[in-house]
Amino acid sequence: MSQTQKDSQTASAERKADRPWLIRTYAGHSTALKSNALYRSNLAKGQTGLSVAFDLPTQTGYDSDHVLARGEVGKVGVPVCHLGDMRVLFDQIPLEQMNTSMTINATAPWLLALYIAVAEEQGADIAKLQGTVQNDLIKEYLSRGTYICPPKPSLKMIADVAEYCYTNVPKWNPMNVCSYHLQEAGATPEQELAYALATAIAVLDELKPRVPAEDFPALCGRISFFVNAGIRFVTEMCKMRAFVDLWDEILETRYGIADQKFRRFRYGVQVNSLGLTEQQPENNVYRILIEMLAVTLSKKARARAVQLPAWNEALGLPRPWDQQWSMRMQQILAYETDLLEYGDLFDGNPVVDAKVEELKAGARAELANLDSMGGAVASIEYMKSRLVDSNAERLNRIERNETVVVGVNRWTEGEPSPLQTEDGGIMVVDPTVEQEQIARLDTWRRDRDDVVVQKALAALREAAQTGSNVMAPSIAAAKAGVTTGEWAEEMRKAYGTYRGPTGVSGSVSNKTEGLDTIRAEVDGVSDRLGRRLKFLVGKPGLDGHSNGAEQIAFRARDCGMDISYDGIRLTPEEIVSAAQNQNAHVVGLSILSGSHLPLVQDVMDGMQKAGLGHIPVLVGGIIPDDDARKLKAMGVAKVYTPKDFELNSIMMDIVTLVGSNDIAAE
Repeated sequence: MSQTQKDSQTASAERKADRPWLIRTYAGHSTALKSNALYRSNLAKGQTGLSVAFDLPTQTGYDSDHVLARGEVGKVGVPVCHLGDMRVLFDQIPLEQMNTSMTINATAPWLLALYIAVAEEQGADIAKLQGTVQNDLIKEYLSRGTYICPPKPSLKMIADVAEYCYTNVPKWNPMNVCSYHLQEAGATPEQELAYALATAIAVLDELKPRVPAEDFPALCGRISFFVNAGIRFVTEMCKMRAFVDLWDEILETRYGIADQKFRRFRYGVQVNSLGLTEQQPENNVYRILIEMLAVTLSKKARARAVQLPAWNEALGLPRPWDQQWSMRMQQILAYETDLLEYGDLFDGNPVVDAKVEELKAGARAELANLDSMGGAVASIEYMKSRLVDSNAERLNRIERNETVVVGVNRWTEGEPSPLQTEDGGIMVVDPTVEQEQIARLDTWRRDRDDVVVQKALAALREAAQTGSNVMAPSIAAAKAGVTTGEWAEEMRKAYGTYRGPTGVSGSVSNKTEGLDTIRAEVDGVSDRLGRRLKFLVGKPGLDGHSNGAEQIAFRARDCGMDISYDGIRLTPEEIVSAAQNQNAHVVGLSILSGSHLPLVQDVMDGMQKAGLGHIPVLVGGIIPDDDARKLKAMGVAKVYTPKDFELNSIMMDIVTLVGSNDIAAE
């Protein structure tokens, strides 16, 4: 053996590998009991942290028996209505030793209060608790829709959590500035950088007066981020390096943070779900792996925690095996490869440096623009409209084949996937879960001490109304047996509710190229109708993922239709009433939470009772084939899933349906 080889072996042996990132799986479904079993199983398989998915009623502050919770209980996450649910969720999981991420925003103070109450019951020292609440409401207004209150009081509650944690739970991250859903809503890398950093600035400005000046740097050091990594992994890796530089720059220049350790950009990541395809879904495994590289290859910008979607999330809820496969992907990279034994692979690379500087320049320009408008809170409507425009352009590029998506707009022929087994390749939540959860909730309410509950609610109400920090009374309310819906109702009474902007204006955009034929067809049908073709787009239930509905409304408007889209979180009754009052010619429903069967049934029943059974109804969402057949049996005219990416084809379907309906009426 040569001396060079010996030296190389010695250097390799002496090289100390970095610690792997936290390996998580975003999980939760059906009930607290079933989710607990899933968590303990995943931990036994080598997962090193928990990432809790809550169902939509829990996220939006409703108990499982509320009218808006119908069809949503246990679908996209676990229902947590009270302390008893939280106890079951973390049974046999020692919280003092766990690192738990909770994807929760509007009800973040409450879910953290329940978590702390359970930890104390376990005998934990809450000062040792480690984890994160997402607690980012600005991105909820822009992209995900689980907000409750208006921006200013929401910002106040974000700061309440941060202030409480700084004093009482110092290892906890009180806020995850979340750019993940910004990218899902169509953000460019520059927009993702700018909008996330503007959100962080708004939070720090709110927090600064709350703590002594000497403590503010440490508080800055507890702000973390949650980001997205898309398929253009070189750009995404450069975006992460840009995030590191810009966050350091903002903390040093805007806030005067001298200690570099408090200026570290600390982030977790889930790689892109927007790009997962229903067509040839097995290809998603490669997409997920490539996207993970963007947030792991560069040591300077490596994620602190990674959670990966499963290959089949464009089809429905992943099974435990599907989640295990994604976890194994992380473990192979972290433990089998030599990635963690080396320094940063990209330092000094001129191509990388140039791209990073380009992204930073674009983000700085957009940050200056937002600052001129008064910051993130004042710019919500502007940011929302820009995201809708960017997403429209993204879809246009796919439709024009300028952006290649394998199996979607190129190389579409393929073999059937053996991964899609007799169960459809997904997990389906048992429909009896909702009634069982409601029964447990009724028992909880019956067995608790109402005098203690009312006293706790009164203290919570006083804190909210006087502007005091709501965390301590929230923890007391959790221990008293208050429910999620009762806690949120006090916040609604104190701070009011809010309907975020849709980002879809009534004015035609400049993206009408190639629409002449459809516009002519719309004009022809409208002439026969005697007025402009009226298309009502509605989102029943609590699903706040509005990208699809926005893009359908956006394209329909540009095709010359008279569109009506009032945003998220409508009851079936409200949609039927709007269809009647506005004399709609066609109704489109968008539901991505898996609650399409009960919600569409309610809409169809309402349409029949209102004498609107002749109006065509279209439904879009993540809908298995069996469910699509059931929807059509209800009378739904057309069902669209993510594979139906050609919006112009959908527009022609609408024109044809309305035209045929008009002829039949004659």
